[in-house]
Amino acid sequence: MEAEEGQEQMARPHVTVVLVNWNGRSVTIDCLRSLQSASYPGLSTVVVDNASTDGSVEAIRAEFPGIGLLVMSENLRFAGGNNVGIRKALDEGADMVMLLNNDTVVDPHFADFLVERLENNPRCGMTCPKILYVDDPQRIWFAGGAVSMWSGTMRHIGIREVDHGQHDLPHPTAYATGCCILARAEAIRKVGLLDETYFMYAEDADWSLRFRRAGYTIVYEPRAKVWHKLSVSAGGHLSWFKLTHKELSSLRFFARYARWYHWLVFPWLHIAATVWTAVRYAATVR
Repeated sequence: MEAEEGQEQMARPHVTVVLVNWNGRSVTIDCLRSLQSASYPGLSTVVVDNASTDGSVEAIRAEFPGIGLLVMSENLRFAGGNNVGIRKALDEGADMVMLLNNDTVVDPHFADFLVERLENNPRCGMTCPKILYVDDPQRIWFAGGAVSMWSGTMRHIGIREVDHGQHDLPHPTAYATGCCILARAEAIRKVGLLDETYFMYAEDADWSLRFRRAGYTIVYEPRAKVWHKLSVSAGGHLSWFKLTHKELSSLRFFARYARWYHWLVFPWLHIAATVWTAVRYAATVR
């Protein structure tokens, strides 16, 4: 009986989790500790350190001596750092690759549900969990994503709503947030890696759109749960740094993918949405 159970576990897809760290020693350690409690049997982790100067490398090596740790000589940012980890995962034969923000903590069963979603849906190229706020654990940050080429906007479904189960049905989503994505290795080989020309933000939406154009679906899986500490490396939620780079990356995304007829409308609606975000930011910092 034990031998049969062992064979069943060995048959499960191997998942490599890629974490990118840049001067996030404490949050990365918290994330790795939460991953230690993950129930999925075929889970391994690779940490890509983007030239941290806060002692992250030494701290990770001390507490997690067996973990895969790739130390970069420069900051490759989100896309570049993740691509280093993805390449290593693919080279080592991973069946699925997970991108996970280092400023998260995970439910012990999150990977089980995400893997199950991909296993049961052959055309599903990537899946993503329900993501909530660490400092308000019942409040939703992400329950799927929507993109409008007409208004030039991307938005999280359910953001800031208290979780009453209103987003507990799995559904196709326009994009998976880079905070947590599980993707098939075979799909990554077909679609390619993250686009490193984005300085910061929108890399995940771009990657998701390329997955969809390659014929894959993206499915939100609400049984899987992750809690997020918002924008730690970018200076916090609605910081000026975050807003500036999010806007620049958004413009790059829509300039690349919008059709000519979208351009008749989306610049004006995009400006309106940007002004509204700036107003919210001003109200936040007072």
